[in-house]
Amino acid sequence: MSGRRSLALPDLLLRLLGVLLLAAALGFAATKAEDRTLESLLPLWAPPPSEFIDLKGQLVHVRDQGPADDPLPIVLIHGTSASLHTWKGWVAELSKSRRVISFDLPGFGLTGPAVSGDYSIEAYSAFVSQLLAHLKVQRAVLAGNSLGGEVAWTVAADRPELAAGLVLVDASGYDFKPEAVPLGFYMARLPGASWLSHYLLPRQVVAASVRSVYGDPAKVSPELIDRYFELTLRAGNRKALSQRLEQMQFGNHVDRIKQLRLPTLILWGERDRLIPPVNGQAFARDIAGSQLHTLPGLGHVPHEEDPVASLAPVQAFLTTLKP
Repeated sequence: MSGRRSLALPDLLLRLLGVLLLAAALGFAATKAEDRTLESLLPLWAPPPSEFIDLKGQLVHVRDQGPADDPLPIVLIHGTSASLHTWKGWVAELSKSRRVISFDLPGFGLTGPAVSGDYSIEAYSAFVSQLLAHLKVQRAVLAGNSLGGEVAWTVAADRPELAAGLVLVDASGYDFKPEAVPLGFYMARLPGASWLSHYLLPRQVVAASVRSVYGDPAKVSPELIDRYFELTLRAGNRKALSQRLEQMQFGNHVDRIKQLRLPTLILWGERDRLIPPVNGQAFARDIAGSQLHTLPGLGHVPHEEDPVASLAPVQAFLTTLKP
C-alpha cells in the first residue's frame, strides 16, 4: 500500500466547499459595484447646460435648452433606467428653434431616488406638473418614451390645459406580453434576491439589457453602455429600480386613454420586443384623431437608436400645433 493516505470524503467535501467559496468570492469581487456619489458623476454627466433644481426637497437634474421665449416648449420624458441623455439626438436638432426641456425622473439618472419612495404613475404625473410650474411653463408638447410615455399621457389627462400635444414613443399604459425583457429588470425583480443587484452589477448585464431594447444591437456602443452603467450606479438608483418595478401596474387606467382629446403622434419601433407594436395600434384606436407612425428596423428606444429617422415625423407633427 502506498505511503499516501487516501483523501477521506469529509476532507474532500471541505476542500470542494473551499474552492466554491473562493470562486464565489472572486466572482463577487469581479462584479461588485459600489454606489457612486452624485458629485463623482457630475463632471462627465452634468456639464452645462445641466442644472439642478430643488423641487420640494428633490434635487432634479434638468436641461432647459433653446429659445426661452418659445410659447410652446417641448418636454421630453425618458423611460425606465434611462436619463435625459437618451434624448441627446432630438435635443440637438429641436433646440435650434424650439425650447426643449428634459430631465431625469426620480429614481433614475442624476436625480436619484424619490424622496417620497413613491414611484407610481400618479406620483410621476404630479412631479412633472410641479417641475413645469417651477419653470413657468403654462402650455407644452409632452413627449415620452416607455414609462415616460405613460407619464406624458397621464399628465395630459390630469392637466388638459397644460398639454397642447402628445408624442408617445413606444409608450406604456396597456397590459402587454414582452418578447424579451432586459436582463437588468429580471435581476431587480428576483424574489428574495433583488437585494443582490444593489451590490452586484456586472457591466455585461447592463450591456445585454441595452442591446435587448435596440432593433439592431450592433448600434450599441461601449460609450453608450458606459453611460447606462455609470448612471445606474448613482447612489440609491438600484434600490429605486426595484421599488419602481414592485409598484409598477399595467392596464389599470386604460379608460383614461380613451378620454384624451388632443393632437397625438404615436411612434413605434417595428422591432420593439419589450412593448409590442400592437400596443401602438391600441393607442391609435383609443385616442381619437391620433396618428400612428411605425419606424422600420428600430426597437424600443427609436429616438436613441436613430434620432434622425425618428425625429422626422415629430417635426412634421409640430408644425400642425398652435400655442
